[in-house]
Amino acid sequence: MKLPRIAGALAALALFHALGTPTCAQTKPPAAADDSALSLAICPIVYPVDQASGERGYHYIFYGNGFFINKEGYLLTAAHVLSQLNEAQVYILLRSAVAPPRLLPATLVAIDREHDVAILQATPNPFEGKYQVRFLPLQVESPARSQAVMAAALRPSRLRDPHTFDKFAEDRPAGEVLGFQFSAADKGHGDTELLLFSHEVLLGDSGAPVVSTESQAVVGLVKGRWLRPNAASLAVPVKQSGDGVGAVLPIHYAISLLQQHGVAWQVANREAGEPAAAAGESSAASLTPVPLSLVAAPYPAQALLGGEVVLDALVDRSGQLTDIRVVRGGAPFLDKVLSAVRTWSFLPARVGGEAVESRIGIAFQFAQPTSSSASKRAQQFDVSVADAPERAPAPTQMTEPDISGVSAAESRVILSAQIDERGHAVAVKVLREEEPLGSAAASAVGQWQFAPGKKAGTKYNATFIVVEIVRGGTLPSPARTGGKSRTLAQ
Repeated sequence: MKLPRIAGALAALALFHALGTPTCAQTKPPAAADDSALSLAICPIVYPVDQASGERGYHYIFYGNGFFINKEGYLLTAAHVLSQLNEAQVYILLRSAVAPPRLLPATLVAIDREHDVAILQATPNPFEGKYQVRFLPLQVESPARSQAVMAAALRPSRLRDPHTFDKFAEDRPAGEVLGFQFSAADKGHGDTELLLFSHEVLLGDSGAPVVSTESQAVVGLVKGRWLRPNAASLAVPVKQSGDGVGAVLPIHYAISLLQQHGVAWQVANREAGEPAAAAGESSAASLTPVPLSLVAAPYPAQALLGGEVVLDALVDRSGQLTDIRVVRGGAPFLDKVLSAVRTWSFLPARVGGEAVESRIGIAFQFAQPTSSSASKRAQQFDVSVADAPERAPAPTQMTEPDISGVSAAESRVILSAQIDERGHAVAVKVLREEEPLGSAAASAVGQWQFAPGKKAGTKYNATFIVVEIVRGGTLPSPARTGGKSRTLAQ
């Protein structure tokens, strides 16, 4: 085994703590995220520093965590975990049912460094061997505030000198969802939404799954400790328990990467060999795309007033957005919106059981919390593409929701609607809400008027996504606090 850059790797050893290894053979997803199920799915991502096994097995350095998401041996982890390896061969540590723990090479399938997520595949597939492994389902829906969640961690008995035969101690830090905040943690990268939960994570926890105790599915990956000193930015009381605040990368970004690369995953207890199965939808017929995993956008700090962005986009056969056309909108909102929607994923429209391309409309509204309900009025817009033979619906009249009851915190809600041939919004659904904004936004969208979508020159029912974002009125911004929100890589 060739071992490049050993000296540099050893120097980093003191900065990382190890997680443990799976311990019971199963090829079926867990019905519950109990301790055994989590232990079976998690594996440490390591770099061996010995060419031969000694009395304690192979000596290794731990860089982070990964967890299996299907029976083909695919794993998710945090991208910055792999950056520690300096492009060296990645290994995972697994227990065998008939032998001591073994190192197994893992291939990098895809990486999204901007949003800090990566996909690996273990080779050979441990689910076809005598390894003790399981995999975890993913939760499409974002968890609500105050929802109970639990991270999963295993630690070696010798933090400074780990070997493959060493025992591991389990850790299950539990807490609740405090809220969501966008952060540009890494220089040159765009905004990434982070889930904050009421438990400080430790060095070495990155890439570990965070599981909803309600759905028993993964809602995100441990990213790091939340370092913003002003806890008021969470707009929720942080319990004085001394547990701190942890930052979690929502599973949204991983789902987007999995969809892009055609990697199967599972939600609930259904096989996700294709996107339709992932959301439990019928593959027979769906004439319009179905939203699968969407994320909002941050309110631009430099915006003095509200604004809107309207897009016309194509959902391709893989469920990704392509050919994104700007119908209306500009700085400072447009860049934030485009960065967000490029991570969206859908179940594509289907005809005769086959995935087909279809256009959808998208609108982001950025509102100010100081606006009174009496000042809300309908805004009229000209739609220059009304005569185009292929286009998504476009709003010709929009009203802002009544946000008089929204708290000082930045609030976001995502809705979907079907726009019929007359240009009316029907079947308005709240996909992700923060009350009371959800009800107010749904009521407002129901009153919008649209130029209906067209396919081959014929009007048809089409999907339209609306994202409402209300900026907090009293929260300190990074400019006023003298620093940026950031997380520390774990």
